[in-house]
Formats: sequence, C-alpha cells, structure tokens
Amino acid sequence: MILNQSNPNATLPTLYELVRRARAAASTTELGFLLVNETHLLTPYRQGMLWFADQGLQSHSGVVVPDEHAPYGQWVNKVCDGIVKREELAKVSAVRVGPSNVPSEMAADWAAWWPVHGLWVGLPGTRGLKPGGLLLVREEAWSDDDLLLLTEWLDAWWHAFRALRPTTPWNLRSLGALVADWFRPKAGQAWWKQPLVRWGVVLLFVMVFPVRLSVLAPGELVPAHPTVIRAPLDGVVSVFHVQPNQLVKQGQLLVGFDEALIQSRVDVAEQNLATAETEYRQTSQQALQDAKLRGQLALSTGKIEEKRAEVAFLRGQLERSRVTSPRDGVVLFDDPAEWIGKPVTVGERILRIAEPEDSEVEVWLPLADAIDLSPGDAVTMYLNASPLSPVSARVRYVAHEAMPRPDGLFAYRLRATLSEKTSHRVGLKGTAKVQAGWVPLGFWILRRPIASLRTTLGI
Repeated sequence: MILNQSNPNATLPTLYELVRRARAAASTTELGFLLVNETHLLTPYRQGMLWFADQGLQSHSGVVVPDEHAPYGQWVNKVCDGIVKREELAKVSAVRVGPSNVPSEMAADWAAWWPVHGLWVGLPGTRGLKPGGLLLVREEAWSDDDLLLLTEWLDAWWHAFRALRPTTPWNLRSLGALVADWFRPKAGQAWWKQPLVRWGVVLLFVMVFPVRLSVLAPGELVPAHPTVIRAPLDGVVSVFHVQPNQLVKQGQLLVGFDEALIQSRVDVAEQNLATAETEYRQTSQQALQDAKLRGQLALSTGKIEEKRAEVAFLRGQLERSRVTSPRDGVVLFDDPAEWIGKPVTVGERILRIAEPEDSEVEVWLPLADAIDLSPGDAVTMYLNASPLSPVSARVRYVAHEAMPRPDGLFAYRLRATLSEKTSHRVGLKGTAKVQAGWVPLGFWILRRPIASLRTTLGI
C-alpha cells in the first residue's frame, strides 16, 4: 500500500488505530460517527457523509443526528442517489466526483454547499440493505494515494458494520430485498455471467422438467356392483327388519310396508270373488230349466275369472310388501327412523346391498380440473379417516357429461377400480389425486392461470 506523502510515518499506525476502534464499536451508529469524523486522521477533508440508497443520509461530520428533511439533507440525498445511478461510477469502489457527475439542476448548487473536489467510496449492498457509500469533499484534489488508503479503511469498516448490523427478521420486505440482491446486475461481468441470465437459464430448465399432470378432487369409497332395492309398490314404509351396515343373507326380510290397506283390499276382492262364484252356481242351476239363462253362463264365467285375477294381484301386492334380500351382503342405507311412515312410490330407491370387499373409488372432477384421462391412469385416495394409509386405484371410466353433485355443483363422475383389496369400509370420504400423462412443470403451474385468463378475456 502506498502511504500518504503528507505524513507517511503516521498513516499506517493511524489506519491500524481506526480499524481497532471500528472492531471495538458497540453499534452501527457509533461506527457511522467514527467513519465521517475520524477518517480525517487519515486524510483531511471539509465534510464527510455516510449515505445508503434505502435509508438516505445516515451520518454527517460535525453533526450528531443529521436532518435529512432539511433542504440541505434533501439535496445531499439527491446528489448521492445520482452518483449511485451513474453506471460508470458504480463499477469502481473509489472515484473522484464533482459537479460534472451530478444532474445539471443540482450541479449549480454544488459550489454553494461544498468545495469542488469530492471523493465517493462505494459500499456494496447486503441482505436487507441497498448499496451506499462515503462521500468526502474538500478544496484540494484527491490523489491516488488517498483513493487507495480510503478504500482499505472502508473495506475494514464495512466488515465491522455488517457484523454489528442486526439481523433483519424474515418478512415480505426482507424476502423481496434478498431476491432483488440475487438478480442485481454485477458491474464488470459479461452479459452471460450476469445473475439475471444465470437464474433465467436455471428457471428455464426447471420449467421444462417433466412432471405428472395431476389434480385433486373430492372422492369416496363406494360399492362397485351394488344391488339396489327399490319400492315394489306405492305405499307407506311400516318397519325395517335390518339396521345400517348389517350383514344379511339371501331371502332375509328387509323392509315391511303397511299391510292394512292391502289386506282390506284383498278381503274385499275375495268376497267379490265368492259372490261371483255363488251367482254362477245359481245361474247354472236355473239354466237347466230356462234356456234363456244359458247365455249368461259365459258372462258369469268371465266375471269370476276377473275377480280371481284381482285377488291374485292383490295377494301378490301383499307378498311384495314384505321385501327380502336377493343376495348376501351388507345393507347400505340411512337412518331407518327417517323411513318409518314415509310414503314411497314404485321404483323409489330404499337401500343397497353390496359385498363387503366389493368397493371402488368414486371421484367428482370439477369442471375446471377436467384433464385428459384414459382408462388405467393412476388414482390415489387419501381418506380423511386414515390419511397415512392411501388407497391406490386405476381409472375405470370418466363420464362424458357433467352432472350435478350432491352439493349442487356440476362435475364429471369418475370411477376407479382398486389395485388391491382394502380394509376400509364403504362410505369413507377423502381427497383423490388423479394423475394423467407427463407435462412440463411450467404447464403444470400455469395451466389454471392460463385457463382463467382465457375465460376472462375470451381469447
């Protein structure tokens, strides 16, 4: 290092003493005061200022607390900001400055506030702090020895300043400053070495990385091949002989309808049949003596057959009012108390019977998540009751048309066959992850935003 020719024997010890005092400083405020005031021991100057782009004027020689809102403080902030934005000045750590290095509207005031010769020693930005620098002004021109000496001193001071500066808590502002520091252009580097270009190449490779296109949708374990028990007649449910989730055998009684009305109709029909048969016997006896009555025998016979058909139909209705199970399995229905006394019509579903292990996954794909799926695509069902034990399945079919869900929204019904048998019972709900083919990561991320943008703009 070349020593200052004005006092070559005192310069090096003075520098060491300033570095020692910088390491012993207790706060950044004390460091700022030391920089703008005690640097005068190395080389003379009239005024010294410490400035940062995001905090403005921090310290000023001869002043305990500078007022950056005063006209002079505002003018200093504008001058320093203009120096930092000059690209040719930002590429070097120490540079001579003067009225020619600031905008013309501020150059006229330079002589009113400062001497003509200025020296700017830049400070790089760090996490949570934008770039800044030390500005010194005096009447004499700055020598190369001054630039080297002050650069060395500022380097040691900056090390102490960063060590004392409190850690900025993580928030949106500090995160934004960190990201901006990553992408800030580096002076003196080729364009292809700039952080923005490098990060852009990394982002491009990441965005084209292949991933499986997948969507999340509500799902449920449902019977794969259930037998639906429907109302065989118009009537009122009287009694349930089974309970929900009960195992039943073929032929076991399930539901009973109110038989009082049907039984009364059967009794009336049987009485009408007996009356028709009695009339037939009387007519047949009288026909032996009166030939005119023989023609009524055919009419009486038809009437008897009509009454017999009515009795047979009503007796069948009476038998059908006692619903039995057509197969072995588990009974699936709601609370039986909701059905007792409820009038039903022919064909109305009452309950279902399914085998305990005969289940599959039913998924409702929202309209916005209707991706291109094919039979055999993977489906993973994460049940709310046991999220750590997912159920694997393969797509069996996807409905071509959207239909209303139980909650009233329209969605596409998807059925998936289980890859292996599961111990989870039918009726458990959860979230299903449906996977399609491979797509770039960028498409996976931007698929929904692009679809929303096209829907909004109509393009």
